[in-house]
Amino acid sequence: TGEFDTVQSPSTPIKDLDERSCRSSGSKSRGRGRKNNPSPPPDSDLERVFVWDLDETIIVFHSLLTGSYAQKYGKDPPMAVTLGLRMEEMIFNLADTHLFFNDLEECDQVHIDDVSSDDNGQDLSTYSFATDGFHAAASSANLCLPTGVRGGVDWMRKLAFRYRRVKELYNTYKNNIGGLLGPAKRDAWLQLRAEIEALTDSWLTNALKSLSIISTRSNCVNVLVTTTQLIPALAKVLLYSLGGAFPIENIYSATKIGKESCFERIMQRFGRKVVYVVIGDGVEEEQAAKKHNMPFWRISSHSDLLALHQALELEYL
Repeated sequence: TGEFDTVQSPSTPIKDLDERSCRSSGSKSRGRGRKNNPSPPPDSDLERVFVWDLDETIIVFHSLLTGSYAQKYGKDPPMAVTLGLRMEEMIFNLADTHLFFNDLEECDQVHIDDVSSDDNGQDLSTYSFATDGFHAAASSANLCLPTGVRGGVDWMRKLAFRYRRVKELYNTYKNNIGGLLGPAKRDAWLQLRAEIEALTDSWLTNALKSLSIISTRSNCVNVLVTTTQLIPALAKVLLYSLGGAFPIENIYSATKIGKESCFERIMQRFGRKVVYVVIGDGVEEEQAAKKHNMPFWRISSHSDLLALHQALELEYL
């Protein structure tokens, strides 16, 4: 099994992340011309798809902000909330600075490739996102609001360019987010991660043990379904060093369509011959799993994470 020193090494293959963002917009933008992810070939040896929830399953985040984690485990509530707020600030700072969240907040997608059919594939190495007029057009015309109004071809292409650049950045820095943050922010990030890991008694480290076992199996895959909007979700995955566990194509945001619809998309993608195992803490994913007859592994404490790791090590799962 892979060993990950979760805090010291910024290039840890997988680290920690969260999923319910407080700055979730209610926008229900519709992506047209979605490219379905290619299904694995018929002779694929894929046997199991592990569908993970993010918040309070892999990472402790939302319950830090609300103080419920501190209350449950006898930790210092003000300190827990402060750590949560610091991480939240870091998440949105990364999302705004590098992942175009200011442009994309109202143009949320379920999956990174949902608008790729509008991309003409042009070279973006010298493209100026800051001056292409996308943001002004989006704000003035409410192009991403649920009215069903869609931007013209030119505007949709600019939207697709942004998602392509996000994908490139994710793939470049998924095992080295410190390289994107720069030295000062990298040090602050490592310090914050260490403090959160200490307060949460190595919650993320324990989750990563299971993720890493699954990642090393050729016949299994990790998929993430989170209620956080896609862009902040990607920021969380990167800041919790989970990029090694989740290829960007395996990350779905349920903000617009709900988890059950995400599960249906995942089943459409991987087919009905594989076994799906849902791992989460919430009622929504449990009910969606039940509806599709998928086994559900509830995570509500450290012992659940340890039991999951043991079941994977013994190859019960």
